[in-house]
Amino acid sequence: MSISSLAKVSPKANIGKNVTIDDFATIHNDVTIGDNAHIHSSAIIYPDTTIGHDSKIYPGALIGIESQDLKYNGEKAQTKIGNYTVIREYATIHKGTAASMITSVGDNCLIMGYAHVAHDCVVGNHVILANYTGLAGHVTVQDYAIIEGHSGVQQFVTIGAHTFLAAYSKVRQNVPPFIKVAQDPLQYIGVNSVGLARRGVDAAVIKTIEDIYRILFVLKMPYQERIQNITNNFPDSEAKGAILKFIEMSINGIVKGI
Repeated sequence: MSISSLAKVSPKANIGKNVTIDDFATIHNDVTIGDNAHIHSSAIIYPDTTIGHDSKIYPGALIGIESQDLKYNGEKAQTKIGNYTVIREYATIHKGTAASMITSVGDNCLIMGYAHVAHDCVVGNHVILANYTGLAGHVTVQDYAIIEGHSGVQQFVTIGAHTFLAAYSKVRQNVPPFIKVAQDPLQYIGVNSVGLARRGVDAAVIKTIEDIYRILFVLKMPYQERIQNITNNFPDSEAKGAILKFIEMSINGIVKGI
């Protein structure tokens, strides 16, 4: 363990093995930091926060600070950061509120500089939020999503797994899994086939996903007929089920097609 004498670490914090805490970092009460984590200079970890093992918190990052939600009333909500996650300089992650009592970021994530994760967000595993990306409250980002820089996500929106959102995206509706979106207003521009292939998804599965989304976003017919077409004409599969389930739960709609 290496804790700088210039760091401020509460005696009520639970510090794991082989943790490094640099000059001027602040660790408040009721913080748990997992083994092999590194808290860089001037980072501040606020109460009721858990940092997973082998994670890195870079200078100036603020983790678990009280939310900006005007309804927040001092409740003892949590913030949880997963294992092997990197939070770069001056990123901000706010604690939960009474709505869910937790804000969470999963394992193996990269939260780049000046990104913001608001109260009650749920960020999955292997997610990348690029510089200056902002998630409003109650946003869900599923596994392996990549959101490029300067993007903004409206509250209560869900970003599907394996998606790719271009820089400066303005996200006001749900983004279904496996696709790429861009432009203003935001719209479907194709399947994230490169990302899926890099993660070992079989070419035949990618082709099925492309065919499903061609019907959903390109084919010119009433929306419910497109859904029925997908339901009836594709054999049941994990990918088909994930897409249809996501659409079903998106009661406020999804991004537009071409």
